[in-house]
Amino acid sequence: MNRPRTFYGKGIPGVAIRDLKGKLVVLEGPDGSGRSTQIGLLTEWLERRGHAVEHVGLKRSTLVADELAEAKHGNVLSPRTLSLFYATDFADQMEHRILPALRAGFIVLADRYIYTLMARDIVRGADLPWLQSVYSIALVPDLVMYLRVAPQKLMERYIYRGRELDYWESGMDIGYSRSWYDSFIRYQSELHRTFTKLQAIYGFATINGMRVPRAVTRDLQARIEAVISPNG
Repeated sequence: MNRPRTFYGKGIPGVAIRDLKGKLVVLEGPDGSGRSTQIGLLTEWLERRGHAVEHVGLKRSTLVADELAEAKHGNVLSPRTLSLFYATDFADQMEHRILPALRAGFIVLADRYIYTLMARDIVRGADLPWLQSVYSIALVPDLVMYLRVAPQKLMERYIYRGRELDYWESGMDIGYSRSWYDSFIRYQSELHRTFTKLQAIYGFATINGMRVPRAVTRDLQARIEAVISPNG
């Protein structure tokens, strides 16, 4: 059953909820969980069925995305500054991409949403009520799915694909360890525990992301189908 359309807080002034005819579907999960692959497969599936799809994600705002990416390269941003940078990026996309697409009846596929941002900030010491105030402008999605992958499995995927560990995704700014490997495992473990706590608050679905991609896709499709079908 479709949930009533609403914001998490006061929302954005002047937005008529009844005009948002599309669907907002969020796919959460850590780097290496297969989100990009699944977003691609789901987009093809939805478009074959005649749906118009809009994509949003982190660091995609035309307002601050480039500046945020450049600032992160220096590895010197404080947790609060980093948090507010991402919040600005999100707010700009909410107003100028998500809401217009929903008014036009699109299915908006979000490659992560406020939950990743909140989890990252909580691990770095942010207060949940403060974060909920910051993201009170966020629209409550029609569906949120979290790809759960164990930190050790994420590391295996990094090694298999020959990818270098990212400074921020390894939590090196927090000071867990001088070892990038140890810091990555601990940081991703803390993120996972935080997502479990957020799930209890926001009620999103947890998907086993350690299966082959097609098995994960079938699971995601079934959940999306229940939301976008006329009787959903």
